Amino acid sequence: MTQAPVPPGLVEAFWEYERALMDDDVATLDRLFAPGPTTIRGDADGLLVGHDQISAFRGRRGGAPRRRIVQTHVQTVDDDHALVVAVTELERGGRGQQTQLWLRTADGWRVSAAHVSTPAPALDTRVWRVVGDPLVPATGSGPLDGESVAVKDVYAVRGQRIGAGNPAWLAQAREEPVTARAVELLLEAGAAVRGIARTDEFAWSLAGTNAHYGAPPNPRAPGRVPGGSSSGSASAVSLGHASIGLGTDTGGSIRVPAAYQGLHGIRTTHDLVSSYAVLPLARTFDTVGWLTRDAGLLQRVGEVLLPPGPRNPAAELVSVPGLLALAEPDVGETVDRFAAEHGAMRESWDLAALPAWLRAFQTVQAREAWQDRGAWLAPRLDELGTDVRGRFEAAAQVDEESADAARRVVAEARSTIRDLVGDRVVVLPSASSVAPLLGTGLQSVREATLTLTCLAGLAGLPAVSVPVTARSGLPTGVCLLAGAGRDRDLLQLAIDLA
Repeated sequence: MTQAPVPPGLVEAFWEYERALMDDDVATLDRLFAPGPTTIRGDADGLLVGHDQISAFRGRRGGAPRRRIVQTHVQTVDDDHALVVAVTELERGGRGQQTQLWLRTADGWRVSAAHVSTPAPALDTRVWRVVGDPLVPATGSGPLDGESVAVKDVYAVRGQRIGAGNPAWLAQAREEPVTARAVELLLEAGAAVRGIARTDEFAWSLAGTNAHYGAPPNPRAPGRVPGGSSSGSASAVSLGHASIGLGTDTGGSIRVPAAYQGLHGIRTTHDLVSSYAVLPLARTFDTVGWLTRDAGLLQRVGEVLLPPGPRNPAAELVSVPGLLALAEPDVGETVDRFAAEHGAMRESWDLAALPAWLRAFQTVQAREAWQDRGAWLAPRLDELGTDVRGRFEAAAQVDEESADAARRVVAEARSTIRDLVGDRVVVLPSASSVAPLLGTGLQSVREATLTLTCLAGLAGLPAVSVPVTARSGLPTGVCLLAGAGRDRDLLQLAIDLA
């Protein structure tokens, strides 16, 4: 260490910390960080505030990158405070830097604030499967000139393979001879394809925690899941790597990552936007969707992808307390406040059939997923991540008789939901909670969120997620649900409400 005099005991504490970091000795690292709610640690993924948050982050990250210290400098502030700046050299190559503010306590020196920087990867494989500069240039000029697109890895891009979030599938995939129609339209309107973004395996998840490639970062809620299955597209937009995230939404795969990452997103009316050359999950519910950082661009993409049609700008807003109650209190209260501020009328719905509707949705989804993927997956189930494997294993047990019974329930639900929505716009949560912490159990959150998101899927309706902030300070989403074909109306409403 350079610069004298160095306070007694600081050097020893610094090297004890460094050894613990390389050994992933979480207990020692916890001890060497100052206790209490004001201790902070920051890096490129975000800021952690409070010893408990920092400790939880260390416990789930699986160790720090291997490195060695090549230079240190100490700036003594006073007898009880010192700033230590260290230059690090990573085993994988490149140099980084860490800055620590150390505090002398009755128990010895402790870190009260830290900032860590490491070389950015040339390609963040959690977010992208392949990128270019651009990967595919625009083929025309129009309202999307200068915009860049992160394409979910279920869309065909000519000359590229569809990976569907699974290495085994990618290994046997052919190069696509055509480009998906939705991608073609974006290219013709002036946008360029930045790259092909990660998805959860076969697009069957709402979390975004791909077992093979890792979870794309959530910059708006560091240490929390990004939301799936359009996770890579969402994170690319949230990180500023692309301005448009092209995805799909079957059971919430646009609306959930939009809510978790503070983005605007739309799930379109079923079959309104071409799904040509898109790998299906469940054809009865699959829709094209996209995410952006602002409502204006969300609408401009809609002008390109949505067919022309009649407009109904009238927007009578309705909120349903029974639906708000399905979300965790901080989310439900936030959406309720949004609805009240924008003049939504409260309306009571009979939701007694909702659990049966959800079961029917899941049954039909499972049957269709297995019909499309079962022959390939049956001998390869062990190549799936645990959660997705469990869904496909359950799907294999759904017979045609059960699926037919579920289809009848879906048809009844579709008619009922469309009648309830009518010409109004229903305000409800886009997801049941804020983004859960990485490494926590997600099944209960998934079920609660699907209970809300399945309404649009069952009825084939458009839904736009508008970003808001929950009481906790974390992003969440307000979902605007409207009648079939009112996609353009919803896009304009999102601008008006913003």
